[in-house]
Amino acid sequence: MMSTPVASLPATTGRRAKTPVWPAIATLAGRELLRFVRQRSRVFGAVAQPALFWALFGAGLGPSFRLPGVAANVAYAEYFFPGVVVLVLLFTAIFTTISIIEDRREGFLQGVLVAPIPRWTMVFGKLAGGALLATGEGLAMLCLAPLAGFSPSLFAVLGAVLLLAVLALALTALGFAIAWQMESTQGFHAVMNLFLMPLWLLSGAFFPAASGPLAWIVRLNPLTYGVGGLRRLLYDGATDRIGADVPALATCWIVSLGLAAGLFVLAWLVAGRRTSGDLV
Repeated sequence: MMSTPVASLPATTGRRAKTPVWPAIATLAGRELLRFVRQRSRVFGAVAQPALFWALFGAGLGPSFRLPGVAANVAYAEYFFPGVVVLVLLFTAIFTTISIIEDRREGFLQGVLVAPIPRWTMVFGKLAGGALLATGEGLAMLCLAPLAGFSPSLFAVLGAVLLLAVLALALTALGFAIAWQMESTQGFHAVMNLFLMPLWLLSGAFFPAASGPLAWIVRLNPLTYGVGGLRRLLYDGATDRIGADVPALATCWIVSLGLAAGLFVLAWLVAGRRTSGDLV
């Protein structure tokens, strides 16, 4: 019996065939969008719960609130609004990245990992879908800005939407990095409540921290610059209503962009630690 010459074997033996990455990214992102839209309770909960917080805390803390460092009277509902928009992004990122655990349990993630695409393609596709969802939910909440007393220009609104997209990518990447290492949704929720909620609370979203030891924690929190940048964009130059502890807009952009890039790299590295065999 004659053996098959080595030269007759396919050129792709021993390595993955190359597949265009952008269709794969679009497919993964579209799957996240379709899954989220079909689950109406997640769509409602991502916006309704932060909006309820805004209404209740705005009414309850409004009479006793006084923003230090400003001459104008700023209502608590007005001060709290930028933080609520970021909270919408946070909730949507949590709900979206739960799909990592669900996909592992259902076997879909294993199929993606053995596909002939680079690992970063899978990461970027999942993050793109989650970031688009979070940005859309944040934009829906942002439409209520006139009710909070804001009247930004069109240029400021476009800047706010762009900043929301950057923050959405950062928070989704952080949720991805955490969910990738979780084996159950219960453990994921526990970590998110223990880590991400304090991250938001200590960002200047819920209360100002102009002095004291807590102020240093707020300044070191990278999410502070996302909330502060959104606050400055919504006020659109009205500095008399911005607290003295809010960072400059240029600093907010630099930190937010760096945070998104750093967390994307983190998600990529975390996803690369496990092989498809580890996930079975």
